[in-house]
Formats: sequence, C-alpha cells, structure tokens
Amino acid sequence: MPRLAANLSMMFNEVPFLDRFATARAAGFDAVEFLFPYDFPTAELRQRLNDHGLTQALFNMPPGDWANGERGLASLPGRQSEFRDAVKKALDYAGALNCKLVHCMSGIPDASVAPGTAAALYAANLAWAAEQASAAGVRLCIEPINNRDMPGYHLNTQAQGAAVVEALGADRVGLQFDLYHCQITEGDVTKRMEKYLPIIAHMQIADVPARNEPGTGEMGWEFIFRRMDALGYKGYVGCEYRPAGDTVAGLIWRKKFGV
Repeated sequence: MPRLAANLSMMFNEVPFLDRFATARAAGFDAVEFLFPYDFPTAELRQRLNDHGLTQALFNMPPGDWANGERGLASLPGRQSEFRDAVKKALDYAGALNCKLVHCMSGIPDASVAPGTAAALYAANLAWAAEQASAAGVRLCIEPINNRDMPGYHLNTQAQGAAVVEALGADRVGLQFDLYHCQITEGDVTKRMEKYLPIIAHMQIADVPARNEPGTGEMGWEFIFRRMDALGYKGYVGCEYRPAGDTVAGLIWRKKFGV
C-alpha cells in the first residue's frame, strides 16, 4: 500500500494553514508535504508535526519571486548568490523539521537565455546544492513539470530529469516523479515509473486534466496503485491535488482504490 502524504498547500484549504496538520491527521494521514514553509518559524511547524505525530516528507526550496511568476532560481543567470542563500535557508528548515527530501525547482529562464546556458547554469547550481544537502543529511529532488501548467519551465521530461540525476549521483539527487505532470507531457505513466524506479525518491499524484483527486479524470488509478506496490516502491506518495469539493469528502477515493 502506498505511503501517502497530504499536501497541505493544496488540501484542507477549508481551514488556516497551521490547522491543516491536525485536519490531515484526523483524516488518516501520517505524513505531510507542502510547497513552502518559510512564512512560519521552524519551531511552530515542528510543534505541529510533533503534536499530531506527523512526518514531514518534502517541501520546496525558496523559488524566487513566486507572486511574480518565478518558479525556482537554479537555471536563472545572475541569481547564483540568491540561489545559494535559498539552499541554506531550505536546509535550515529541513534540519528543524527532520525532512530528508527537499525539492529544488529549476526555474523559468527568460526567452533570451540560450538553452545551453540555462542547462549549464542549472547543472552547476544543482551540483553545489547537492553537495551542501548531502553534508546536511538531505537528498535533493528534481521534478519535471509540464509546460501547459508552467510554460517555459526548464525541466520537462522524465528522461531529462534522469540524465541530471545520473550525472550528479542518485545518492545525492533523486527524481520527483509526478504522475500528473508525466501524463500531460509524455503519457505511458506506469512504464516510465518502472523504468526510472531506481532513481525515484518521491512521487506525487493528481488526476488529469483538472488536477483534482484520483478518480475524477482519465487516469487508471486502480492499476497505477497496484503497479506501485508490485514494483516495490517504498517512498512517499504526495497527494498534490486540488480537491474538486470538500477535501475530507473527496477522500472517498482512498477507499475506492484501497489506499
């Protein structure tokens, strides 16, 4: 059975963020993830995890100016100093929250930046970040994201992500395999899951096309969850979906698919 983590940025929006830890636990989750923790002191978040017996499975590094469309700094020229500060901040939070996986977003380079320049900068920044993370007992994740939801994002396919992981070492960098993004960009989800399983550090789920809970779209979740088990995947599966209605009512999918 997959080990599910509730995504508190997208689920349980019926209550304020800090109350979502308790709500997730009451709904049957024993792990959580979210986009960014940086609006809250580490001690406050740690207390919520402790109070409700929750594991912090994953969160993202600071992404730059999120409100103005930035989605990571690693492939952006002229931002190396800011990127390194972001890495240090993320690792401080990871240590406080005992979180062993941190997602490094690649970013959306300006159209004037040559693809080769962005790729070289991304590789250099990620190599430095992976070294810092490894020393702190943290493994970085990189996630291919579809260009429909995030036009211009630097990392799009599982093969691109796998090439980066293999270049830097799977002990330091893992693939964040998001089935929603994979289905939109490439399809053939379970075969890609099988192919890249040795380097997958974390999975995330949402149905296609609307990014709602499993069972609301086109994907065959009963087969997908069986395949996860058959392949022996042991990591967390983050529920990074937007509930179509009330979050708790929508969790009927867990009973339907036996997870």
